[in-house]
Amino acid sequence: MTRDSDFKKVVRARMAETGERYAAARAALEQTRSPQREAYDAARAEQERLVARLFADGRIARVPAKRKVRAAVLLQVVRRFEPGRVYSEREVNDVLLGVHEDFAYLRRELVNYRYLEREDGRYRTAARAPERAPVEHQEIPAWEAHWLPGFLAGSG
Repeated sequence: MTRDSDFKKVVRARMAETGERYAAARAALEQTRSPQREAYDAARAEQERLVARLFADGRIARVPAKRKVRAAVLLQVVRRFEPGRVYSEREVNDVLLGVHEDFAYLRRELVNYRYLEREDGRYRTAARAPERAPVEHQEIPAWEAHWLPGFLAGSG
């Protein structure tokens, strides 16, 4: 079963057009999926795999030591912030306390990974996705490149 409601709509449209049953219409469409869609789906699956074991009731028991897993967690955490909104440090801390008791560490990491920007004690989500040096790519989940730009633009 797919979680992608847009893809389900496409499958149902094909069913209406061709008279095929759901499984046949889906199989036919999956054979013609674009490389971009396959890369997106692979990145999404990797993100879910990286964070699935770590979150329980929206919280993490520990901050991961491995950078790629930590970045995946931070991508989940940054979802809790509204793009473009300015937050006081206290507001950021309150949001992060809902994730882990070491809110200061999470706050620093969100800034270090360039998901949040800090200026004069105020925070906001980054205006755009960070440009990564080639050496950084191995430590950052592919999901960042697929999901983060849309989220920061207010459409993710």
